[in-house]
Amino acid sequence: MLTASPKSKLPKPSTSDAPLPAADSAAAASFAGLLERLDYLSGSDIDQVRQAYRFADEAHLGQLRKSGLPYITHPIAVAAQCAEWKLDAHALQAALMHDAMEDCGVTKQELIERFGAPVAELVDGLTKLEKLEFDTREQNQAESFRKMLLAMAKDVRVILIKLADRTHNMRTMGDMPRSKWGRISRETLEIYAPIAHRLGLNFTYRELQDLSFRFLLPWRYQVLNKALEKSRKRRTDLIDRVKVEVQQAFEAHGMPVRILGREKTLHSIYQKMDGKHLSFSQVTDIYGFRIVVPEVKDCYTGMGLLHQMYKPVPGKFRDYVAIPKANGYQSLHTTLIGPVGTNIEFQLRTESMDVVAESGVAAHWLYKAKAPESAAAQNLGTQWLQSLLDIQQETHDAAEFWDHIKIDLFPDAVYVFTPKGKIMAMPRGATVMDFAYAIHSGVGHHAVSCRINGEQRALRSELSNGDVVEIVTDPNAEPSPVWLSFVKTGRARSKIRHHFKTAGENTSIDLGRRMLSQALRSEGLATMPSEAETDKALWDKLLRFTGNRSTDELFGDIGMGKRIASMVAKKLAATMTEAGHRPDPLLISTARFSVDEESVMQGVLTLDGSEGHSVQYATCCKPIPGDGIVGYLGRGESLMVHTHECPHGKRLLARDSERFLSVEWSEEPTRAFESGVLVTVANGKGVLARVSAAVAAAEADIAHVDMGREPAQSTTDLVFTLSVRDRVHLAEVLRTLKRTPSVIKAQRAKPSRA
Repeated sequence: MLTASPKSKLPKPSTSDAPLPAADSAAAASFAGLLERLDYLSGSDIDQVRQAYRFADEAHLGQLRKSGLPYITHPIAVAAQCAEWKLDAHALQAALMHDAMEDCGVTKQELIERFGAPVAELVDGLTKLEKLEFDTREQNQAESFRKMLLAMAKDVRVILIKLADRTHNMRTMGDMPRSKWGRISRETLEIYAPIAHRLGLNFTYRELQDLSFRFLLPWRYQVLNKALEKSRKRRTDLIDRVKVEVQQAFEAHGMPVRILGREKTLHSIYQKMDGKHLSFSQVTDIYGFRIVVPEVKDCYTGMGLLHQMYKPVPGKFRDYVAIPKANGYQSLHTTLIGPVGTNIEFQLRTESMDVVAESGVAAHWLYKAKAPESAAAQNLGTQWLQSLLDIQQETHDAAEFWDHIKIDLFPDAVYVFTPKGKIMAMPRGATVMDFAYAIHSGVGHHAVSCRINGEQRALRSELSNGDVVEIVTDPNAEPSPVWLSFVKTGRARSKIRHHFKTAGENTSIDLGRRMLSQALRSEGLATMPSEAETDKALWDKLLRFTGNRSTDELFGDIGMGKRIASMVAKKLAATMTEAGHRPDPLLISTARFSVDEESVMQGVLTLDGSEGHSVQYATCCKPIPGDGIVGYLGRGESLMVHTHECPHGKRLLARDSERFLSVEWSEEPTRAFESGVLVTVANGKGVLARVSAAVAAAEADIAHVDMGREPAQSTTDLVFTLSVRDRVHLAEVLRTLKRTPSVIKAQRAKPSRA
């Protein structure tokens, strides 16, 4: 491992060591350097770029970089990188003016008037939100990335300009205060480099990784760089020999090829050393070759030639031609044992594959410049960009949105198949539920089981390369909160959370509407005002009193216990009385003083088990249909249902009686309910099996069984949690248990007093 003495003086990376392409050094001088790279644009487009340069030059007049150079050198360098990707005139204009709104006080409206809406939208998407007030730096960062990524999902040029901007900033990081190196480098390594990888910008990805490593761990970078230089000198002859042998083999076969040397980045070498606890000398696959062949079939022919020359390393062959990566990358990979036992990786690809492999989504503009009708650029895997919009629609909190995005910034992927043979790229570690939601949210919401390669498997099963996955759905099934504990993709996580949030809101709104209607009857008004235009004035007055923005929000607050229905009903009744509605004295006396309140109040809440998350059934007393029940509305909580005999419910009633509601069971419950059963048995072989069989014979399901932790005695108490339909069904289960051999006593468990 590489270590640094704590007393050593930290070396300052010199800018001369940084990878400064010709485009960057030329662009730093003047606009003329950028002009040389705009030969792919028309004369009118070049004029538009020149106008943007003049505007940016004037806006940044007097501003200097940390290096002392005029600030305009930075926008020119960013535009030069965009020109390398052959981006259009609008993107180059935005690149030149990308800091104008943020640093120079230029407004979006001014940009629209001078350069048009498309350019203004690009610049706005690149502008951070630092002028707004945020509680923390993290919140500021999350909001800024949210804005940028959403703009990126609509127009990928936004992130290309941003990556060019970040690349130039990293190249000139040596001029920044050392206190900023760590934060900016870490952010680049964790966020921008993975985004570049997801978009297929391999060259930018590698450069950002190495630059981040260089400023994040300067000592390790310097030591490793020197070791690599020494190794490079020692192995020059070996590399030249392999290149000549491969060139001759392909020429003998009559296949024209272009052979390029490839070297692992310092960051990837360090990651391998650190992750596998290796010394530099133990990293054997530092060098490799990229072979560019004429056609797709030549990739496979070339692979055969290479395997005849050198022995392949088992398990090191990857076919990304037939199954491209999610970012559109295509290539054949194989690792061979070269001369003197050195491992050498070879990558075979066509010319078009090579352009996409290095430039990724930016290849779209490269192809437009060379062959506008080429379909290759349209086949890039940019589904991730579209998924950002899906996540945004269901996530309104910036920090949560950014968490989802970071989850999806995985450099590795596994490739699985649908039963019809469609290939799906998933992040490494993804589960069956991630796959289900990747297909469609409806498939994920209603998934009940799955088959992987024909075998029944759990929904939390992790996917492997080549798996054929079939999802079994049930239209009546709903997502489980447990899924959030094992799904890996941001899409699946946001879809599940959105479902629960929406379902909870809908059920809370419905519950609140019914509760307000019931409370209003106690004020002598049989019906609530309609939500149509005719009664809008009544609702508007009530909403001004409560501070809610809509009636749905008001009903939701009542349903979640944030507001007491009786207090809202009193205000609504007063408002209705002012408008001419007369309370019914008979209804008031019936609603408030009836001996059998539940039987006569039409506003009583009826429960059938389908209420969702807004109604919970207390675990202390486990009410089931047939029990006498009451409903307690906690503050900001869902409606909790207790039995009449529940000690905990009685304590709440004595302390907080105004929060209790009248509830009753529906005649036809929609599901089974859990009930506790205490079974005392005589110990013996097979007792538990006989009791379980008796429960099954009574058509009940065992949800849980507690045998206690005390040492076995002659008798043992077993506490079962059973799923039953109602009290009648529970009575049948108890009768069956009492007839079972070894069962001494069977009874319903009493409500917990805890």
